[in-house]
Amino acid sequence: MFKDAVDYLTIDILGLTGKINDTLNFFIYDTFKIWFLLISIIFVVSYLRTHFNTEYVRVHLQGKSLLYGNILAALFGIITPFCSCSAIPLFLGFIQARIPLGVTFSFLISSPMNNEIAIALLFGLFGWKVTALYIGFGLLVAILGGYLIGKMNMQKYVLMDVTPMEGELEDVEIKLTTKERIKEAWVYTADIFKKIWFYVLIGVGIGAFIHGYVPADLIVEYAGAGNPFAPLIAVLAGIPMYSNAAGVMPLVEVLTGKGMMLGTALSFMMAITALSLPEAMILKRILDIKLIGIFFGIVGLGIIAIGYLFNFILA
Repeated sequence: MFKDAVDYLTIDILGLTGKINDTLNFFIYDTFKIWFLLISIIFVVSYLRTHFNTEYVRVHLQGKSLLYGNILAALFGIITPFCSCSAIPLFLGFIQARIPLGVTFSFLISSPMNNEIAIALLFGLFGWKVTALYIGFGLLVAILGGYLIGKMNMQKYVLMDVTPMEGELEDVEIKLTTKERIKEAWVYTADIFKKIWFYVLIGVGIGAFIHGYVPADLIVEYAGAGNPFAPLIAVLAGIPMYSNAAGVMPLVEVLTGKGMMLGTALSFMMAITALSLPEAMILKRILDIKLIGIFFGIVGLGIIAIGYLFNFILA
């Protein structure tokens, strides 16, 4: 119904045809579709989050096995809507709480890659099967990546003098009425939307241009099934960029529509959201360059592997 309204606006009222109509039509339709998805799903997840105390994670991890901690930290990343840079303060908080370094890295990997914004957009654009595969592979990279870093005993490469929190952490029970939970969820949703709506606008704008004007043959030539190095190229191209899932997901939709294999497109998105040069610059104040290099190397290889697996499974 909304698509018909957009068609009526661009074709019947504005009288547009050809590539300019395809571009503007795509821009209007996808912008409002993605905004609607974001507001709806972030609100639902935010409401559910009011039943979950984030301090409980740090309390619960005390004294648990490393692999268990990696799994829980990666799962916790799903409900924290951070980009690669904004996840760093909580990463430091985990270190202060005496949580093992490898476990904190599982969170740092998972949070920007698996947060509810990425999941909401993936579900809306590609359906539940692709979303489930993405979440599963993303969690696997976060769990194994953090576990490997933990096994390397890299604590000596933490440069910042972090003062441990004294005493045992205590879980604090949160008591809210349903009305208070709804209000808190709505305020949180509005706050997140204010921060990302412009990224959506930019991402859809670039995607609309590619949709209308970039020949499909060009994308297929460099990133289609015929290029065995496509996921590797996608990751190397994505790392220098910086965006969140809301900004890059519209590009994924367009690139796959133009002929890029889905695994390659998702590798591109993961590299942008989970690894970025701004993140490396911030981490350089906290971690030795050797540990940053190991972190980027492990996650980068994991993302490339996911690209190849997706391409193989969905071929």
